[in-house]
Amino acid sequence: MARNQRRNEDSDLQERVVFIHRVSKVVKGGRRYSLVAMVVVGDGKGNVGLGMGKSAEVPLAIQKGVDDAKKNMFKVPVTDSGTVPHEVTGHFGAGRVLIKPAIEGTGVIAGGPVRPLFELAGIKNVLSKSLGTSNSLNSIKAAADGLKQLSSPADTAERRGLTVGEMFVGKEN
Repeated sequence: MARNQRRNEDSDLQERVVFIHRVSKVVKGGRRYSLVAMVVVGDGKGNVGLGMGKSAEVPLAIQKGVDDAKKNMFKVPVTDSGTVPHEVTGHFGAGRVLIKPAIEGTGVIAGGPVRPLFELAGIKNVLSKSLGTSNSLNSIKAAADGLKQLSSPADTAERRGLTVGEMFVGKEN
């Protein structure tokens, strides 16, 4: 029964291949080629995962990436208007990605590798800028780091020992 339940959970997950790179290893007889696939998996309701798969064949690399992404899923707080609750900067290696909330109707303003991460997380309105590197791997991992840093107003209020209403009352300066 648990196995069938897991299949039902997996059926609503969407997967998107962000990039496939061909890498080579020089050996005595020449070059050995291998493939690296970066895959994003998400349900469009705030759950998203990032995974990488390596293999000599494309379908196998993608499948390994999907399996890795399902293992590394995390929850992203998304507001009612489909944006992020606050501004944040994610870091990974030399990559930095700035993520800002946007008003209704803005859409996903994000560069190449970062866009599928936001779309599969269910974020519909967001502004983002990749800073520091153009490397796809570092950019998408920096964006994932930024999304992991986000906290919803309810989480912040609970951490401060307040209600959400009390948290915003003292702003009439």
